[in-house]
Order: sequence, then C-alpha cells, then structure tokens
Amino acid sequence: MYYSRTLESAFMDASTQFPVLLLTGPRQVGKTTLLRHLCGKERRYVSLDDLTARSLASEDPALFLQRYPPPVLIDEVQYAPQLLPYIKMVVDASRTCGAFWLTGSQQFQMMKGITESLAGRVAVINLLGFSRRELERREHGLEPFLPVTDRMNAHVATSGTSNLDTVFKRIWMGSFPELHAGPVRDRDLFYSSYLQTYLQRDVRDLTQVGDQQAFVRFVKASAARTGQMLNLSELARDVDVSVMTAKAWLSILIASFQAVLVQPYHTNVTKRLVKTPKLYFLDTGLCAYLTEWTSPETLAAGAMSGAIFETYVFAEVLKSWWHRMRTPNLYYYRDKDGNEIDLLFEQDQTLFPLEIKRGATPNRDWVRAFSALDRLKKTVGEGGVICLCKEHMPLTAKTTAFPVGLL
Repeated sequence: MYYSRTLESAFMDASTQFPVLLLTGPRQVGKTTLLRHLCGKERRYVSLDDLTARSLASEDPALFLQRYPPPVLIDEVQYAPQLLPYIKMVVDASRTCGAFWLTGSQQFQMMKGITESLAGRVAVINLLGFSRRELERREHGLEPFLPVTDRMNAHVATSGTSNLDTVFKRIWMGSFPELHAGPVRDRDLFYSSYLQTYLQRDVRDLTQVGDQQAFVRFVKASAARTGQMLNLSELARDVDVSVMTAKAWLSILIASFQAVLVQPYHTNVTKRLVKTPKLYFLDTGLCAYLTEWTSPETLAAGAMSGAIFETYVFAEVLKSWWHRMRTPNLYYYRDKDGNEIDLLFEQDQTLFPLEIKRGATPNRDWVRAFSALDRLKKTVGEGGVICLCKEHMPLTAKTTAFPVGLL
C-alpha cells in the first residue's frame, strides 16, 4: 500500500533544476518506494544491494553507466563511491536536469564523495519516516511549522486527535513505513531486526567501532537521553568508553540519521548562554524500543514520557521542514539564570519560541521564560506551546497553546 509523501512535489520540482538528486535518510523510511513511485516508465532502476550491479559499478563505472544510462535511479549509491566522478562526467557532457536520482542510507563516505565530485550539480534531500499527517492521510501540502497563529490556523480543518492514548500509541509504534503500510505486525521483531541490520550494514565496516556490544550500549544510553542536553563525559562514563570514542560514535548516529543535535541559541552580544547541544532521536518507536518500554501505556506513565513527547514533537516539526526541502534555523535556549525554551526558530531576523508540554491544561507559566529573550535585543515574534489540549487557545497577547493534533 502506497502512502503519499509530502516530499513528492518538491522533489519533482527539484528534478527540473538539478542534474543529480540524492535522497538520503535512515534505512527503511521509504526512499526507494517514493522514488520508484515517481519514476515513470522511462527511468531505469538499479540497486547496488545487488552484488553483481555493485561489482560492476565499483570495478568498471564507465561500463555500468553505459548499461544503465540516464535517466536512471541508482539505489544505495554509497556502496560504489567510484561511480560519482563518472556521473560528474556524464552530467557535464549533457547538463540534463533530473538525469540521475540517487539514494543513500548513510553519509560516512558518501557525502565526502558527493561534495568532491558533484558540487553544484546535486540537490541533497532528506527523508524521514512517516509524518503524522502522511500516516493519517491528512492534508500535508501546508507550510512548514512555525508557532504563529496565521500559519497554524491553516492546520485546523485537517487536525488529528490530541488525546494521551492516541499520541503515545503513535510514539511507541514509531514512523517506519513497514509498521504501518507493510506486512509487519510484530513491532518488537521489526526493531530487533532493524538494529541488527543497522549494525551489520551501516556500522560494521567503520574503524571507529571495535566493540559492537559496547556500541549497542552506547546507542541505548543515547536513546535514554533524548530531549536532554548532552553531557558527553557522563555518557562515555555510563558506557565505559573514552570521551573521544563516545564523540566518534555519536557522529555515527548523526551520520546515519538516527539522531540529531540541536545547538543552543547565542548571539555576539551575550556570553551567558549554555553552549551544550541537545540530543534528539529521530524515530520515537526505535527510541522507546532501545529504552525497553513494553507498551504505550507504560511509556506514557514512565519517567521518559515528557522527554519522548518532546522528541516526537521535534521530529514532526523537523519533517514539516525537511519534507518540503527546507531547513529550519532551529535552536534551543537556556541561560545561566535557569530560563529554558525547548525550541527557538529564527526566521527573517525574528525569533519564534516554542515550548513542548505533556499536559492538557495550558497555563501562562509555560511561557514565562519567553520574556528572557528580550535581553537578546532581537525582534521576538509570536510564540507557542505544543501540548495535549483539545483546541488552540491564547495564553498571552503573543503566545498560543496549540494541540499536538495540529502538527
């Protein structure tokens, strides 16, 4: 069963502007399914998971491109980085837009080859798992999320439910297409298999990972810290590895799209802000599996409920931008006076603060920290709170509580 993706129209538009398009993202989020759906009959498809095709691409790239001339979709291109200079030569000879569509599930060596060989010729596009709107087949041709009333009003007519049980079932299950549109019904078996595939195919060949069991402990310890400021020394100590090893392994999680870091907001006029990034996992189902929550109910009532709800909202916000081929200027705020703001958007020299609360009764205390932004001497626009309330309601003249179902 095919679920329409928000990225479709933006991807096709980019294909009329760039000769090469590279679709990246975690394993099994539907990259191949999306592009094969968009391919049309004239575009050939070849997967470098096929060892015969991979061998040809690695050993004789010129012959490979004669056998699979553009327009072509090449799946898992990271397995044959030798192809990239030859793709460049073909592109430079013809300059045909949309000639090569590529997919890749990790960035370790692939992105280095892309930037060296295809700079100025390639559009790099990120895809994550289903957004909630995609999964529920609601209207998703909307502007990227920003906590302003006019933009959020456009979401009201197609909003989803915001009750605790429904949201945490979605959080616990995660966003991988196989769990929703495929034949897989055993959620734990899926994540167990996913973890093994990830270790064997994305991590195994990296020299930084000498002890795979320690790396698994590191991944689980990182998942337990989602939505929190990252203390790398503490994380390294808990896993019993050096700080340098923890830093290298964290780069693997980020390069393979399992997690992202959000940097603290700071300007040149203030030195009082904390400069430690926050860590977010990109799929809440995988995060819940790694931290061993056995049901949506125990997760919703457990110690991680607030952090994983924040992680879920963050991922939905990020998808609303990435799946429209846009990149948000997104930060968090914390100062030495203890003022904290979960997310801070900067757009057109204006700051838009957002709090994320696992509560259903909004109150003004939730946005009290927003006033700390005044000291930055920047324009502060509207702000808001994403929570479990049933409908959006004003908190102050410039802040609104939005139900999570509007995402």
